[in-house]
Amino acid sequence: MPNLNDIMEMVDALETKAVITAPTRCVAVRNRHSTCRKCADVCMADAIEIEKNELAIDAGACVACGACIAVCPTSALISVDPMEEELAAAVATATAAAEGVTVIACARKAARQTGDPDKYAVVPCLARMDERLLVELAARGIRDIQLVDGTCRTCKYRAAAPCIDDTVESARTLLEAVGSATAITRSDDFPEAAKVADLHKAVGAARREFFTSTGHYAKDVAKTAAEKMVNEKLKQLKLQKEEQSLREKLGVKNGAGKMPTIEAERNLEILDAMSRIGEPEVPEMFTRIFGDIEIDVEKCNGCGMCVMFCPTDALRKSLDVHPDKTRGYVEFSMADCTQCNLCADACLKKCIEIIPVVPMAELFDFEPRLVEISASKSGNNKLFNRKK
Repeated sequence: MPNLNDIMEMVDALETKAVITAPTRCVAVRNRHSTCRKCADVCMADAIEIEKNELAIDAGACVACGACIAVCPTSALISVDPMEEELAAAVATATAAAEGVTVIACARKAARQTGDPDKYAVVPCLARMDERLLVELAARGIRDIQLVDGTCRTCKYRAAAPCIDDTVESARTLLEAVGSATAITRSDDFPEAAKVADLHKAVGAARREFFTSTGHYAKDVAKTAAEKMVNEKLKQLKLQKEEQSLREKLGVKNGAGKMPTIEAERNLEILDAMSRIGEPEVPEMFTRIFGDIEIDVEKCNGCGMCVMFCPTDALRKSLDVHPDKTRGYVEFSMADCTQCNLCADACLKKCIEIIPVVPMAELFDFEPRLVEISASKSGNNKLFNRKK
């Protein structure tokens, strides 16, 4: 359990931040050849810097829109305002008050006091929404999800508007693939279910801070779901004070044939929610969440770099023996692939392609697929021949 000094140190580190980093999850930190810059590409404030195996956010420049969190394939960016658990709790409470209609509004729209504050949840910008929350709501029986924002063209977050559209379209695709009847609507006005009946009530709520402060989280750190994040941040703060190599920071053991992996939590939660909604109704699906892989076996030299650097263990060494001694196998788990593209970026022969169209039968099968590669040859990188 963190002591008082730890908690105060964490509060000081987070008090001016809406987003914090988990660098060991970032594929650009794990490998300098990574081309992933999804977070930086959507950041309207140019607050994210990725260089020389480092991921940093300029808290002073960050406008807290949350777009970077929604697009990060490995959840290397963590929302502090609001926290994931806090947002989920606010949505649940508001949905119950609105009699089963989920309404989520941007802060600018909420400030206009035209909605009942008990019947909608607030985020700084709708760009903070991701598919995980929207699909989970559908899995819990919500049939009407309303995303309400103001006039984006005059908003400081206006550059994030395309990100909102992308997330909504992505969530709709996931839901349609399993026959969900849930409608996700983005509009500029509150639905009747969430409109205000008492203006004084709306004005009073607008003056209250909707999400609790970081200091409040710190006081209850040992009792809340945020403890895991807090401990991770404290670990980062400690590492920042120490002289450590990249291998030490990432936890790479000497002689290991693979870097430490992380769980593709968002993928698995989305797939679980989709499974609870129903069976697939389409043969394949175009998505930014899951990915398929193709390897040109004629170009492949069996070096194993793709397996070594895959962050989520979507690619791993196979124990199956290929009948052709010049060939081998790797196992590929579609459910764990996040389209981070690190396998392709790390590939020495550039023979790997990530495909955003996934066959539904394989996605829901959960069993890894054998992918043919070239056998490792003498004189080449013998990563697959290591015992560890």
